[in-house]
Amino acid sequence: MIRKHRSRKFRGALLIAALIAGNAAAESLQQAWETALSVDRGLKAARENTAASAEQVQVAKSARLPNVALEAGYTALDKTPASKAEFFGQSLEMPLYQRDSTAYKAIATLPLYTGGRIERGIEAATAALEAARLGETGDEQNLKLRVAEAYVNVLRAGRMLHVAERHVQSLEAHARDVENLHGQGMVSKSDLLSAQVALADARQKSLQAANALDLARAAYNRLLGRPLEQAVSLDELLPPDGDSPLAGLTARALEKRSELAALGRQVEALRHQAAGVRGENLPQVALSGGYGYQENRYTVHEGQWMATLGAKWNVFDGGVVNHRAGAVERQAAALSEQREDLVSVVALQVRQSWLDVAETRKRLAVTQSAIAQAEENLRVVRDRYANGLSTHTEVLDAETLRATSEANHAAALYDAALAGLRLRRAVGEL
Repeated sequence: MIRKHRSRKFRGALLIAALIAGNAAAESLQQAWETALSVDRGLKAARENTAASAEQVQVAKSARLPNVALEAGYTALDKTPASKAEFFGQSLEMPLYQRDSTAYKAIATLPLYTGGRIERGIEAATAALEAARLGETGDEQNLKLRVAEAYVNVLRAGRMLHVAERHVQSLEAHARDVENLHGQGMVSKSDLLSAQVALADARQKSLQAANALDLARAAYNRLLGRPLEQAVSLDELLPPDGDSPLAGLTARALEKRSELAALGRQVEALRHQAAGVRGENLPQVALSGGYGYQENRYTVHEGQWMATLGAKWNVFDGGVVNHRAGAVERQAAALSEQREDLVSVVALQVRQSWLDVAETRKRLAVTQSAIAQAEENLRVVRDRYANGLSTHTEVLDAETLRATSEANHAAALYDAALAGLRLRRAVGEL
């Protein structure tokens, strides 16, 4: 007895250790998110676009700095340039330049006043960068929701396979009972055939459930950049707790949704861009200076230092600048309208997700009680059938109700978990 007791304790300890090891190896949703965020190519592309927008900010800021240019050249003429003059009836020619000469110069130009064109360009580029960063945030949340959906699909498919396998096991036990009763001559051949057909149907549904689980795991692995056939072990997800009021959730969504903020920054960038275009019609003042050298032995000074304060004012251009600015302002107005439309879309998304959370909570309570009722109904019907008080069809119907109640509860459980995640995404807090 002592040896048997120790053996049972040892087997129990092994079972507990195996369960702990299995749970330790299971992947959480947070871990799945971290993996997906590090490998997703679409998100990498969004980050590169953000980096490109950051470079555009530096381009706009660089316009305030001096522009330094170096020039050099070699000139060969077929004749020596000369001037002709008449002195006391005689014609004289004086060479002006060499036939062959080299020249170079270095010029630095600093813009002093551009009508706000440079400043507006910097502001437009900065707003565009902020919009790109907000867009990247939205892409991250969309990716996290896709991963969450794939995660839930794996859990759902696994639970549905478990339900299908239990259904097969129950029908196998029932088929054995019917076969025994038929051997004793207590039931007809049709009952045995019906039980066998029902068992075959349950087995093919179990095969379909196993196939669905394999596909769900492959889709999940693809999102995480893994081999499609890699083994998957996931932590369970619980339905969300708490019940926040719809008005508060909607207000938070309108404040936090990165898509709304990104459109606002894009509108701001276009308006700054339009103002910068209009600045082209204002005076442009620049200071330039440098050194120039022209090889010419006929001049006293071949090299010269120079400084120039120049101004340019485009007084009339046929309305080109105004029309260009107007086109950009129209684009800003179009984006502003899109943002206002997105406000109502976000509010609808929050409402739909909030209603889904409430609906799945009620389904959970209903389906939980239905499982116990279906189990008890199956036990009673089987007992009645064994005593000849009910028909074989009633047993099959009771088993179908039991399997359906388990499937409905599993669907409600994972629908509730997914509804909570979708609500967090709708609010912008995923």
